[in-house]
Amino acid sequence: MNKLVVRPAGKMDARKIASLMNEIIKAGGTTAITTELTAQDILDLMQEGQRAAWHVAEDEACALYGLQWFEEHPDLPKDVANIATFTRVGKTGLGIGSRLFEATLKSAKDLGYQWINANIRADNEGGLIYYQSRGFENHSRQESVKLADGTLVDKVIKRYRL
Repeated sequence: MNKLVVRPAGKMDARKIASLMNEIIKAGGTTAITTELTAQDILDLMQEGQRAAWHVAEDEACALYGLQWFEEHPDLPKDVANIATFTRVGKTGLGIGSRLFEATLKSAKDLGYQWINANIRADNEGGLIYYQSRGFENHSRQESVKLADGTLVDKVIKRYRL
């Protein structure tokens, strides 16, 4: 991997983001998203988020290695952002998530959030380790959450105070 660049994501990134996420969805076990996404799905997600920010991590050749976004969530207080992080399969542990989180912290503070909330599948060991290493603390747990494909998973809810 060449030098990593983290920048705000835009409309032109939608196809690459969908491709990265679909790779992760196909691998299974780390995301609650169970159906493949199109570039239009990504554009719709980007446009619907209020007080949201999307960041991508790519190398100098513009190969996408990671994605992180946060936004308001209707089930959370207005001062809590909900976060999602995705790193290319086989590229975890290289500092991609750390670099993305630096950009996220600044953006979340700039948008007036006090907390960042992460919902992590309890069987996603890498995700649990990642958020713990960033300083997220356990907040609660949801048991037997039904995913779109009918799979039941437990979720660990972690929070980070800004």
